[in-house]
Amino acid sequence: MLTDALVVIDVIVSLGLIVLILLHSGRGGGLSDMFGASTGSSAAGSTVAERNLDRITVGFVLVFAFVTVALAIRWG
Repeated sequence: MLTDALVVIDVIVSLGLIVLILLHSGRGGGLSDMFGASTGSSAAGSTVAERNLDRITVGFVLVFAFVTVALAIRWG
């Protein structure tokens, strides 16, 4: 039962990480420049929204790491 809950949490957090990482602005001419992102927005510096997005992403990474290690210990 606990293993099933951890797997569900792990899948949800991993999908959230994919979305959050794709929301980040590109640095150095990646796919964001290919699809028409302006260079002025990346040169303007970090906004409050970008800093909050970074904090949320780090939170998701920590939850993902904790749940993954818990699953490895539980199955190991």
